[in-house]
Amino acid sequence: MLTLAGVCLCIASAWPHDSPLVPRNGGLLEGDATWAWLYLAGEIAAFVAYVGALLLLRRAAVRLTVVAVLAAVIQLAPLGAPLLISSDAWTYWDYGRIALVHDANPYAQPPQDFPGDPAYPYMGGAFHGTTSVYGPLFTFASEPVAGAAGSSADAAAWLFKSLAALAMLGTVALTVLLARRRAYAAALVGWNPLLALHFAGGGHNDAWMALLVMSALALGAGGRRQWAGAAWVAAIFVKWIAIVFLPLRALEAHARGRRVGHVGFAIAALVVVAAASAQFGWHWLGAFEPLARNAGKETQFALPHRLKELGVPHDVALGLFAGAFALAYLWLARQAWRGRARLGLAAGLLLCASPYLVPWYAVWAVPVAAAEDDPPAQWLAVAISAYLLRQRVPI
Repeated sequence: MLTLAGVCLCIASAWPHDSPLVPRNGGLLEGDATWAWLYLAGEIAAFVAYVGALLLLRRAAVRLTVVAVLAAVIQLAPLGAPLLISSDAWTYWDYGRIALVHDANPYAQPPQDFPGDPAYPYMGGAFHGTTSVYGPLFTFASEPVAGAAGSSADAAAWLFKSLAALAMLGTVALTVLLARRRAYAAALVGWNPLLALHFAGGGHNDAWMALLVMSALALGAGGRRQWAGAAWVAAIFVKWIAIVFLPLRALEAHARGRRVGHVGFAIAALVVVAAASAQFGWHWLGAFEPLARNAGKETQFALPHRLKELGVPHDVALGLFAGAFALAYLWLARQAWRGRARLGLAAGLLLCASPYLVPWYAVWAVPVAAAEDDPPAQWLAVAISAYLLRQRVPI
């Protein structure tokens, strides 16, 4: 309950008219910093309570129903806030409108080609001249959402926030289905205030990818391997990062003699590629270019940037972390070859090495680590979440 109280404090701090927590003017966060400090205090208090609860749950048996209900309340509570911290939901809205309303190609024409669109003033200014960086499956899904929102920024924000919140609830449910310690896994994912604030609060599409990754794992565990293959395709074509997990899963399957859904994967990939190419031509492949550019940028909280602040040259810092992740991935591949694909640890280490790191990326690691019952991966995911609490808070 203390975690929920902290989340509610964060929500309350976003409502005053001069709160800097709601993006304005092309995604800028401007206003009275007092509200941002209050938000950070609520966020930290919520996270301390969350970690304390996890420590207690490791030692005590608690009914899954109680944990799951509280998880649902925490993950849904930020729907009562305006759009928090990031304007990404409005960027999704703009790209969806380019395809649906303007009958144009968001992979070939940037939003600045449609400056009169009602979404344009609200989306992040950094994306005005950038074609879509998201997978075609997400773009397809964004079109009906943009249509339902019409010209209302509030409706667009609420729709993407609601979809992200529902994806988080589904992710919690699938994590519980896969985990050995179900109540603990539900709390690890569902009680995490960082995830709640950036998905039900911010509407980011990483929750969609997480849901599809967990669906693929659950379908595979249930013997529905062809559907699992299709789910992997869906995750990758929402956000490319899901492809990092596939080699480890393939090596684990080989070691265990587990059959995999090659046919389902191939058919789903062909269908998505054909549909994307029919709608967007081959321009959708160009999403890799702005994505690579984005990955080449640095955020202040990225560990390579922290190393650079200590005086290490930029290229050396990036090279050290890239090399360290490559070696770690080879070690993880060896673990997978022996029958254990540690996807949660892979995601956590990738986040540590990434030069571009934002709070909502924590969802790459938290659910898979919880489902695998891998304590080092779990605590790494929790540590990354704690480290990212301050990031993007406009103080």
